[in-house]
Amino acid sequence: MTRPTPPDHQLEMSGAEFTAMVDAAMERIAAHVDSLPVQPSHHLEGAAALARALEEPLPERGSSLDELLHTLFNRAVPTSFNTAGPGYLAYIPGGGLLHSAVADLIADAVNRYTGVWLAAPGLVQLETNVLQWLAEIVGFPASALGVLTSGGSLANFSAVVTARVDRLPEDFLDGTMYVSDQAHHSVVKAATLAGFPQRNVRIVPSDERFRMRLDALGAAIAKDRRAGYRPFMVVASAGTTNTGAVDDLRGLADLAATEHLWYHVDAAYGGFFALTERGRRVLAGMERADSVTLDPHKGLFLPYGTGSLLVRDGRLLRRAHATEGAYLPAMQDRTEFVDFCQVSPELSRPFRGLRLWLPLRLVGVGAFRDALDEKLDLARHVSRELDRMRGIEVIVEPELSIVVFRASGDGPDAEGTNALNRRLLDAVNRRGRVFLTGTTVGGRFLLRVCVLSFRTHRDRIEQCLEDIRAALTEVL
Repeated sequence: MTRPTPPDHQLEMSGAEFTAMVDAAMERIAAHVDSLPVQPSHHLEGAAALARALEEPLPERGSSLDELLHTLFNRAVPTSFNTAGPGYLAYIPGGGLLHSAVADLIADAVNRYTGVWLAAPGLVQLETNVLQWLAEIVGFPASALGVLTSGGSLANFSAVVTARVDRLPEDFLDGTMYVSDQAHHSVVKAATLAGFPQRNVRIVPSDERFRMRLDALGAAIAKDRRAGYRPFMVVASAGTTNTGAVDDLRGLADLAATEHLWYHVDAAYGGFFALTERGRRVLAGMERADSVTLDPHKGLFLPYGTGSLLVRDGRLLRRAHATEGAYLPAMQDRTEFVDFCQVSPELSRPFRGLRLWLPLRLVGVGAFRDALDEKLDLARHVSRELDRMRGIEVIVEPELSIVVFRASGDGPDAEGTNALNRRLLDAVNRRGRVFLTGTTVGGRFLLRVCVLSFRTHRDRIEQCLEDIRAALTEVL
């Protein structure tokens, strides 16, 4: 009887081979990073043709690493928003801190499983440390418990589920929750994914500063109680995507306590400004929430895919997510240890904690505080300079690092003014040094400058202002 030929171990790599592969990739990465300041802020010309050209069948045989790196760095990467560059002032920037890239390399290479404490107790502890640090930043007590997620959307989803389990019976379809008309779309999506009809999400109007109106909220709650509904949750915004507005967090905390509502603060964008003295003043009341969403890939400048949910009473997070499986090891019954699969929707999960732990341990939280203070300064500088420009209207003074403005135009024609501002946005972005985005609030098209990249400094902000002035001359 002949034995089969042993397979070629093509998937296994020696340390030397791995080093050579990483070195080859690092040459490309280093050149890319060094060129970020001179890369265009966005480049989408020929995007559809490129995407079609990159369609490919399932490969039976391998290709050379050099060929694949060429495809990535010479073709696929350049046609994109330059989200890692200093001129990216669009949406809410995600920084892409390189310390975290090293952490991800380590985490993926050692490939330890952290969904269950017993599988990697030391690594789970490092991630637990990170979550305790985040709770400290928010102002939560030692009883708080958190989980790292892929982003704010899943954090908001778990928050709604936790609130639903705590405040409503199993038959929960008469439950209603309340959000501002400026809330992030993920909050409404979270409610529908958690089983609520979209009609059960009450949209509360905002005031002239784009903050949820407490009087309108109180009236909506009273109306729902009279109609037999069960109000159970209110979601505040600590830095909206549209304008950077921060709701009256203290007032909402008081109202939520009076009405026995779960109080969730979506601080995905703005929460980390609590590291600064000015930010703590603006965010006062966040520490009274039942749960808070934070996105380290925003305010801590980490790579995309790093969000978090923190819950004041960690027992409630466990109760909402814990399940059993005969094939799983015994879960922890000691409060100082955590099985992350018992406090989140995920069983299989990456070791996210290292991408936070390594940069915080390497440089300390003070470096992040200083960077956030710089962003607050830059946003105020943008606002002051825009206010001096003839024909420009700053819509509201920035509370954090988003500035919204528009060209005022001539006359009362709303559509004409909106079209003018779209042309202004295009004219700024065509210059390629910065990339801005717009939004529509109350029927008005507004331009946004969001300063949140750790690579954005005064020199790029001056270029932004120069381009706005030049574009304004061009379109008026």
